[in-house]
Amino acid sequence: MAKPKKTPRPKAETPRGFRDYFGAEVTQRAEMLAKIAGVYHRYGFDALESAGVEKVEALGKFLPDVDRPNEGVFAWQEDAEADKPGDWLALRYDLTAPLARVYAQHRHDLPTPYRRYAMGPVWRNEKPGPGRYRQFYQCDADTVGAASVAADAEICAMLADCLEEVGIERGDYIVRVNNRKVLNGVLEVAGLSGDDKEAERGIVLRAIDKLDRLGVDGVRALLGAGRKDDSGDFTEGAGLDDARADVVMGFMQAKRNDGAATCARLRELVGNSAIGIEGVDELETIADLLSVGGYAADRIEIDPSVVRGLGYYTGPVYEAELTFEIKDEKGRARNFGSVAGGGRYDDLVKRFTGEVVPATGVSIGVDRLLAALHAKGRMDTKAEGPVVVTVMDKTRMADYQAMVAELRQVGIRAEVYLGNPKNFGNQLKYADKRGSPVAVIVGDEEFANGMVQIKDLVLGAKISENATLEEWRDRPSQYEVPRADLVARVREILELYR
Repeated sequence: MAKPKKTPRPKAETPRGFRDYFGAEVTQRAEMLAKIAGVYHRYGFDALESAGVEKVEALGKFLPDVDRPNEGVFAWQEDAEADKPGDWLALRYDLTAPLARVYAQHRHDLPTPYRRYAMGPVWRNEKPGPGRYRQFYQCDADTVGAASVAADAEICAMLADCLEEVGIERGDYIVRVNNRKVLNGVLEVAGLSGDDKEAERGIVLRAIDKLDRLGVDGVRALLGAGRKDDSGDFTEGAGLDDARADVVMGFMQAKRNDGAATCARLRELVGNSAIGIEGVDELETIADLLSVGGYAADRIEIDPSVVRGLGYYTGPVYEAELTFEIKDEKGRARNFGSVAGGGRYDDLVKRFTGEVVPATGVSIGVDRLLAALHAKGRMDTKAEGPVVVTVMDKTRMADYQAMVAELRQVGIRAEVYLGNPKNFGNQLKYADKRGSPVAVIVGDEEFANGMVQIKDLVLGAKISENATLEEWRDRPSQYEVPRADLVARVREILELYR
C-alpha cells in the first residue's frame, strides 16, 4: 500500500505588494489619524465608514476582460442566480468612489451639503515596487452638494491645519492651488479644444504632469515634435507650433510672488476664453477667502504647476507638499514631496443620478505622512512597552495580578509575565524585547517584608552602555520600596521618560 502523500506546509510569507504592521506602527498611525479626525470634526465633518467591497461599476471601472479579469482592482464575480449572471465585485481602490455611491444611494436622507471624512485601507491590483504597496491607508474629507469655491478654500485651510496638528511646522509645508478651468482656457487659446483634439490634449496633459521630472526643456519637446530619452526611446509629441507651445509653457511658468500677481498673469494667458476667465475668478476668490482666514502665501499659494491628473477634476485642485529635505538610501538630499491632494469633481455623482452634483475633497497619504513625521523626528520609532510584573512564585499569581490591576486602574499599561517563569533571566529579556520601561520583582522575601523591587529598565540600559562599576553603584537602577508605594514609584519613573 502506497504511503499517503504529506500535505505540503504553506510558506509563511506576505503576498507581494502587501505588508504586516506591528505594534508601534499601528499605534502611531492611530494616534496621527485621531489628530486629523479631530481637525475634521472641528470643521463640522461627520465620520463615514463605507463598505470595503463595491460593485465594479460603482468604482468607475469597466467590466474586466477575459485576459485580465482584475485589471486595476481585486475583483471577482458572484455566483449566477437562475438566468441572471452574478455581479462583479471588487475591493475599493479609493474612498472617493464609494462616497459617490453612498451619497447617490442615501441622498434623500443626508443633509445637503453633506460633509464627511473617512479613513481606512484601500486596495489596488497594480505592480508593486519599492514603497508602492497594493494595500495602503487613505484619509479623506469631502463636501458633496456645495458649488461655491468657499468649500474648496475650506478644504485647503483644513489641510494646512491637519499638517500642523500632527507636527509638520509652518515653513515645512506648502499647500498649492490650481484650477482645471484655467488650463481648459489655456488649451482653448492654444487651439486644443474640441473632440478632434483629444489625442493632442492627452499628450499635453501628460507632458505638464512630467514637469518636475523632465524639466522645462523636456516638456517643451513633448509639446512639439517629441522627445528622445537617455535610453534612446522616442515619445511622440503633441505637434504644437512655437506660438501654441508658448501659451502652454506660459501657463506652467505663470507663478509670481503672490496670488494676485499669479492670477493677473493667468488672466492674460486665458484671453477671452469664458471657461478660463471663470477659473481665474475662482482662484482669486479662493485666495481672498484664505487671506481673510489668516492663511497667507507661506501656508497656501496659487501655483499653476499643480496638475494632479487634471482629467479627473472639474475645477480647483490642490496639493500639500513638504518642503524640507531628507536623505535617501544613498545619502543624497531630496525633498520629501507631496503627502496629500485633491480637488473639485462635480461629475462623479452624476454617474449614478444623471444630475450634476458639486463635490470637492482631499485625500491624505497616511503612510507618506507617517514617514515624514519620522523623518522630522516627530514620532518615536519605538513605542513604550508595558510595565512587566515578573513571576518568582507561581503560587502567588493572584498577588501579581492584583499589582497589575492597581497599575491599570490609574492608566498605566502593565502585564504579568505569563510565559515559563522558571528562568528569571528570560523574563527580563522578554521585558527588554517589549520595550518595557519598568520591571517589578517580588519574591518570597519581598512578600514577607511587604516590599517590592522596582527596576528602571531604561536607566539600567543607559548605565550598562557606558558606566563604570563605581557609577553603577552611585546610580542604582533598582529600588526596593514598600508595597503600598508601588503605583506612585512606577508613575514617577514613567514621567521621567515622557
